[in-house]
Amino acid sequence: MIGRLVVVGLGLIGGSFAKGLRESGLCGEVVGVDLDPQSRKLAVELGVVDRCEADLALACQGADVIQLAVPILAMEKLLTVLAGMDLGQAILTDVGSAKGNVVRAAQQAFGGMPARFVPGHPIAGSEQSGVEASNAQLFRRHKVILTPLAQTDPAALALVDRLWRELGADVEHMQVERHDEVLAATSHLPHLLAFGLVDSLAKRNENLEIFRYAAGGFRDFTRIAGSDPVMWHDIFLANREAVLRTLDTFRSDLDALRDAVDAGDGHQLLGVFTRARVAREHFSKILARRAYMETAVNADDLTFLANPGGRLSGRIRVPGDKSISHRSIMLGSLAEGVTEVEGFLEGEDALATLQAFRDMGVVIEGPHHGRVIIHGVGLHGLKPAPGPIYLGNSGTSMRLLSGLLAAQRFDSVLTGDASLSKRPMNRVAEPLREMGAVIETGPQGRPPLTIRGGQKLKGLTYTLPMASAQVKSCLLLAGLYAEGKTSVTEPAPTRDHTERMLRGFGYPVEVVGATATVESGHALTAAHIEVPGDISSSAFFLVAASIAEGSELLLEHVGINPTRTGVIDILRLMGADITLENPREVGGEPVADLRVRAAALKGIEIPEALVPLAIDEFPVLFVAAACAQGRTVLRGAQELRVKESDRIQVMADGLLALGVKCEPTPDGIIIDGGLMGGGEVHAHGDHRIAMAFSVASLRATAPIRIRDCANVATSFPNFLTLCAHVGIRVAQEAQL
Repeated sequence: MIGRLVVVGLGLIGGSFAKGLRESGLCGEVVGVDLDPQSRKLAVELGVVDRCEADLALACQGADVIQLAVPILAMEKLLTVLAGMDLGQAILTDVGSAKGNVVRAAQQAFGGMPARFVPGHPIAGSEQSGVEASNAQLFRRHKVILTPLAQTDPAALALVDRLWRELGADVEHMQVERHDEVLAATSHLPHLLAFGLVDSLAKRNENLEIFRYAAGGFRDFTRIAGSDPVMWHDIFLANREAVLRTLDTFRSDLDALRDAVDAGDGHQLLGVFTRARVAREHFSKILARRAYMETAVNADDLTFLANPGGRLSGRIRVPGDKSISHRSIMLGSLAEGVTEVEGFLEGEDALATLQAFRDMGVVIEGPHHGRVIIHGVGLHGLKPAPGPIYLGNSGTSMRLLSGLLAAQRFDSVLTGDASLSKRPMNRVAEPLREMGAVIETGPQGRPPLTIRGGQKLKGLTYTLPMASAQVKSCLLLAGLYAEGKTSVTEPAPTRDHTERMLRGFGYPVEVVGATATVESGHALTAAHIEVPGDISSSAFFLVAASIAEGSELLLEHVGINPTRTGVIDILRLMGADITLENPREVGGEPVADLRVRAAALKGIEIPEALVPLAIDEFPVLFVAAACAQGRTVLRGAQELRVKESDRIQVMADGLLALGVKCEPTPDGIIIDGGLMGGGEVHAHGDHRIAMAFSVASLRATAPIRIRDCANVATSFPNFLTLCAHVGIRVAQEAQL
């Protein structure tokens, strides 16, 4: 792709860049430049470069790309020399850890920033240094940040971007100033602290004992103090303004931590430690490419392969109810006292809610095996989040939080992944505005939501235009802060977890017919919450055991809230054999064990009154309909078109691909049951679609390949494990 690459400075970074590109075959010739004769000799012997020169001008003749990999304080002198040479159309780039001073040096040397200079910074390293440490794989799965300016030539930028990607790097583009601020915090400050701590301890009289008895944690923390002192000396001088700003912030946080230790303030310490632990885990996931925020980017990479046949047996407990898990965090955070939650769903949606409240200053321990301890701050104790609150794929989090945050003293911004960013938010924004909230949405009423704090809310009497538990809950939560009463009337029953849990926390809620009312002026008191198994998660196994001949399965401790049991009612109307055993009440929620046996299902017209009570379960109910004898007709379910996907259309496309006769309608679908073949279907990032087609494989005549399944982790983290346990033959394709 390029004729000649010149790398100036053959240390670890420059040498690894040269070696990697030489091995890639993209460069006709790779030329090294280094002042040290031994380095030049080794570079050729070790295959790092094709040839080496001591003379910069000679090396740069006919160069297409010149990589500047010299120490950052040597950059100014090097750029001055280059500015006096005829470089033709050569592209310049660099690897400096601070970009502001590189750009300033280039502007000074060239009399303005050259259009074909692309500043760059690979975030990779090793405890070894020098050309002999050159590693062609050094940058694989490491970040490389390019900091183009307004005048940077797009073709030059694209070429440098391509070279780094060829080395396996994850390339990002960033403004110069932003880069220096970010790196001051994440790289430069930790090195300063490590150097400073080791130096401080080494100067003490008892230093031998200190280092002799240091545990692995100390060695891990101080490992970076083994880095090249000269290089880091240069970096701190080059980026001193950003480092000083970061250091000053850290000093004030450190002083607060010292004060907490001095005062014996365990709550403050626990807050710092729990937030830090979670942040560390989250960063580790990001580095391993497993963070929920990357789901939308890499979702299409995750494919399920579901093999036909099988029957279900045994007993399982599905994860905790997602709706109740969300609400337990929200109300526990706003309660006075310490709330304990058992059975919390450790899926990414519920974790997004948990993280949101941590960001707003709530101390939360766990989750550990479904147990969470929340140190409530009261209705008025939330603090501003340090930045936008990222909610992943969770529509529940965004809609309910908008109600809570509309009444706070501070501004908030709510964002989400690509899927959530397509979901309609005007349905909560408009009634909240009627209450006095100031909310800005993205185009067409979609996220992000910007919520202005300091507004006085007034109570509202509101009739929902659609049956939506999320909108109802949003307004009731806003009503906790609004002057007077807030009443919400729904056109059809929806899940009432918010009303039940508010009462569980001691907050009065009046329910008369289809209207729920709250009044401000009361407090939430800490409670013990036991989250039952999620009926939406159970639905996949209720359908699976119904359609797979010879199956019998027991689902333990499932929530059977009457506003959620539409899926059971619909399946029973279709002829399913489902019995409730050991009914009981736990934490205000009705619970039972569900026994399901295989049965011959028949097509039905689904009563519209049951639609809101099963709105989330329809994807798998469509699979039941496809396996039933006769025709199933669904009407009054237009809400399905604005879920994580257009569930009517996406399910119809998938069923048609498998040979099932069906016809989508504006507010539902008509499905004629019959034989189901195999094939490829696309879940469109919708977890319930992916799981529904996994269940369909039980009656398919050939394997079903399901694309875009990463978001299953958002609601049902151990779905594949439970499938394998009961006899459904589905797994990630890469694992087969």
